[in-house]
Amino acid sequence: MLDRLTTSAAALALTTGMALAAEDTITLGMVLEPPNLDPTAGAAAAIDEVVYANLFEGLTRIGPDGAVLPALAASWDIEDGAKTYVFHLHDGVTFHDGTTMDAEDVKFSLDRARATDSANAQKALFAGIDNVEVVDPLTVKVTLKDPDGNFPFNMAWGDAVIVAPESIGTAATNPVGTGPFKFSEWVQGDHITLTRSDSYWGTPAALSSATFRIIADPTAAFAAMMAGDVDAFPNYPAPETLAQLAADPRFKVIVGSTEGETILAMNNKQPPLDNVKVREAIAHAINRQEIIDGAMFGYGTPVGTHFAPHNPDYEDLTSLSAYDPEKSKALLAEAGVTDLKLRLALPPPTYARRGGEIIAAELAAVGIQTEITNVEWAQWLEQVFKGKDFDLTIVSHTEPMDINIYARPDYYFQYGKPEFVALMDKLTVTTDPAERSAILKEAQEMIAKDYVNAYLFQLAKTGVANAKIEGLWENSPTQANDLTAVHWVE
Repeated sequence: MLDRLTTSAAALALTTGMALAAEDTITLGMVLEPPNLDPTAGAAAAIDEVVYANLFEGLTRIGPDGAVLPALAASWDIEDGAKTYVFHLHDGVTFHDGTTMDAEDVKFSLDRARATDSANAQKALFAGIDNVEVVDPLTVKVTLKDPDGNFPFNMAWGDAVIVAPESIGTAATNPVGTGPFKFSEWVQGDHITLTRSDSYWGTPAALSSATFRIIADPTAAFAAMMAGDVDAFPNYPAPETLAQLAADPRFKVIVGSTEGETILAMNNKQPPLDNVKVREAIAHAINRQEIIDGAMFGYGTPVGTHFAPHNPDYEDLTSLSAYDPEKSKALLAEAGVTDLKLRLALPPPTYARRGGEIIAAELAAVGIQTEITNVEWAQWLEQVFKGKDFDLTIVSHTEPMDINIYARPDYYFQYGKPEFVALMDKLTVTTDPAERSAILKEAQEMIAKDYVNAYLFQLAKTGVANAKIEGLWENSPTQANDLTAVHWVE
């Protein structure tokens, strides 16, 4: 806890601290610490929140409005009906260790990501690649197995950044990229610092350094903002204090949307959760608005499937799993399930810990008891995500347009219905926008009607920043704290 100061001393400290910070450095708060700093070998969103567009870059990138933009590829040609892509790389790009970034590095990165033994958390992004050919040092030809009009979007994910064979071995703790910032230090449990790269090939960053401080506790996050210990908290974990911060002229509150579908995930292969009636009973036992109000203080949009409401192809399916505890009890009776007790694993974020308590009470009301276990993020990744050792868990999936995870039978909630896999295969080879929209709506309906998970709400992006900071993203079209346009103003 911060020491108590007199009002005048506190004001002086705040003024002095902010004046010093207002030059060209920034300190940002983060709830979760990344398990490592290699986005090509880790599933945690916190990795991208530090390194995406700051330290690592891909052929393409996602902009603040969700558009796919050029990055290391200055342009690309689409050939053979979207079966072949020819990427033209920027000249003069180097990695932070001084080595040249060229077509060989692109081939290495893509071949590594799609290899049989790849540790990439999103191998599906690269599964359609048939061949990667180096045409010349600044030209790469990627041939796909089937046409895919979405390939430039796939290459914009953090999992698809370009790395070098010379430095990938230590990327987890000493990452080397091509971005406007380079790695400086990581004091585990406390902070990660990036510094401006003077050799950056593109527009230099306005900031000379950026420090990401790990502050998981909502009370501590509020105290850090008030004391000026952090300049911004892009994903602020204490929504109950947003009104107080908004009323303070030193700060601005930034509220936007994210790609974060927040779900009560269910282990579909764990009896009795392998019974769709039980899963449906759980879904009907949950009052979405109660969770949004109680855990998020009203910030969040109810969803009934795994799709972002701001997407033009979104279908509102919340009525399929409307709050109906009596129906929930009836479904459990039909399934022949009594005295049900399930394990509920809750990772650190506020939506999980606070939301979990509310959901546990709602499930108890229909006769389902839960054994709550609070787990740290690394434990969640190991036990739940990798080990599939869970019954229920709450997590927000912040990856963009990620409904295709339901086609992976080995994914942690273990769905992988063949009919859904076929839908995703069809989507991959479909380029017509109207046809793609129809497929996506069918996919949304399938997982909603199968009650794969209980769909809670779309995570709002609630950020707080010093009023003199400009350039932070309002929305989160991908999991990133992109600092390329961030600067201080007078």
